[in-house]
Amino acid sequence: MLRAEICSSRELSFLMEAHDGLSAAIAERAGFKGLWASGLSIACSLGYRDASELSWSQLVDVVDRIVDSSKLPVLVDGDGGFGNFNNARLLARMLRQRGAAGVALEDSCFPKMNSFVGEGHVLADVDEFSGRLRAVKDAVTDELVLVARIEALIAGRGMEEAISRAHAYANAGADAILIHSRRSAADEILAFVRAWQNRLPVVIVPTKYYRTPVAVYRKARISAAIWANHSMRAAAAAMRQVCRRIVAEENTASIEPNIATLDDVFELLKYDELARAEARYLPPPD
Repeated sequence: MLRAEICSSRELSFLMEAHDGLSAAIAERAGFKGLWASGLSIACSLGYRDASELSWSQLVDVVDRIVDSSKLPVLVDGDGGFGNFNNARLLARMLRQRGAAGVALEDSCFPKMNSFVGEGHVLADVDEFSGRLRAVKDAVTDELVLVARIEALIAGRGMEEAISRAHAYANAGADAILIHSRRSAADEILAFVRAWQNRLPVVIVPTKYYRTPVAVYRKARISAAIWANHSMRAAAAAMRQVCRRIVAEENTASIEPNIATLDDVFELLKYDELARAEARYLPPPD
């Protein structure tokens, strides 16, 4: 299902960020057809920075909960694969075992830094990263969608290198190309798409250039857009506001109308299924 979502240029698809089981369930109920297991958001939810502080095993464990909490296909942000070709291959096998539908690997060096933090990002050697992609493809064949994420524009390397890397990664077996940008307008993303000429499906992450109308992406025949960190950011803003108000007001009376009820939470996490199971499997109380 994920292959159809992101590997088709006929219709633009959207993937919503999830960082735990609850955010996955909420995205599914909202109507999204696919999820992005965001490295940034998962790291933040565990109190880590998106700078290779989250381990691959912690990522895999969270992905397991995301997959189990919805019926949607999950594309996992695998950073650069957490090391060399062997680490990337191991990560892909573990994600496949946990039910992920795809993995995106970026051409950064380990340890990585979030794309929007700092300057002078160091990119992996093209041939070495291509080897990581080939290793993943050999390990999981077509059981996982493999997305190659290009950081050349983030690193200031220019369009020519971004296109060159895209060709290399396509030859290494990538199913789609994710081109990333930190600009507030989509100009260099659209320039990449024109130069690339849809040789492989293109995935984008419009975190910074969010003002660009979605119609522009459709016209450019971009295959998928990822809303990459918005549930985590919404949760952080809401929690900050609630905590401040409770400290100031020393009660929760004024905030109760504006937060989810316990019944809402119970419904999201399907407590009714648990109640039916108890009735079936547990002995009645004395």
